[in-house]
Amino acid sequence: MTQHRIVNGLSVDVEDWFQVGAFEHTIKREDWDSLQLRVGDNVARILDLFDAAGVKATFFSLGWVAQRNRAAMRAIVERGHELASHGHDHTRVFTFTRQEFAEDLAKARAILEDAGGTAITGYRAPSFSIDARNPWAHEVLAEQGYAYSSSVAPVVHDHYGWREAPRFAFNPVPDSDLVEIPVTTAVFRGRRLAAGGGGFFRVLPYAFSRWAIRQVNRQDRRPAVFYFHPWEVDPDQPRVAGAPMRSRLRHYTNLSRMEDKLSDLLGEFAWGRMDELAEREAARSLDWAA
Repeated sequence: MTQHRIVNGLSVDVEDWFQVGAFEHTIKREDWDSLQLRVGDNVARILDLFDAAGVKATFFSLGWVAQRNRAAMRAIVERGHELASHGHDHTRVFTFTRQEFAEDLAKARAILEDAGGTAITGYRAPSFSIDARNPWAHEVLAEQGYAYSSSVAPVVHDHYGWREAPRFAFNPVPDSDLVEIPVTTAVFRGRRLAAGGGGFFRVLPYAFSRWAIRQVNRQDRRPAVFYFHPWEVDPDQPRVAGAPMRSRLRHYTNLSRMEDKLSDLLGEFAWGRMDELAEREAARSLDWAA
């Protein structure tokens, strides 16, 4: 049955195939400009997919990508979607000092606003890298006037996770209007399960995501937050032979099936932009810092 009562948050983390965490120890950053850029064509493909489904979304883009794909950034905005920040070059936030993080935010925002011609008010940390090690990151976001962040994964994972964080939207900084909207988790036998998209959506059966989103919408009466990447709809992307087997399995499994699964998801549930979701969540009586 189609779910129309709750509008969920739909998001795309805009980074190219060689910028992912799985390959960060295999592909050197200084080599990025020598590699084939595919993200612009993949964003265009996603925009067409969203148009066909009649949905709007938020595109959290790297400044590095925006600098080299200005037309894609402009197309995102012109077709009614939100353009937001994913930082400059996918450096994880917990590796920054407070000052370095502020500089990364400012650099990415300037590039994105110039490329997209719109104000940037939303942020998602690369690899959900705001966690118990760096709660000060939310203070920096508040200082720079961001309306919301979607940078916390309230689970345990080998790449990220803040197990103690709330599952749903919260105010991370007292006396600030900043809202943090964690990526979706479901609960099974008392254990939190990552269920907000990405590799979990691509690798696991579609029925798992349907069950998880229905649980959040119907039992918790809250919106889900879903994300994926442009490279996940690109089965023809180059293969990185030197990467660890585990990384390659995570990255390449079911790429050819992703677009059809997304079409099913977009048709079965109601979806919208993250800034609009943040406004609705801010109207709630939210808890303060995790």
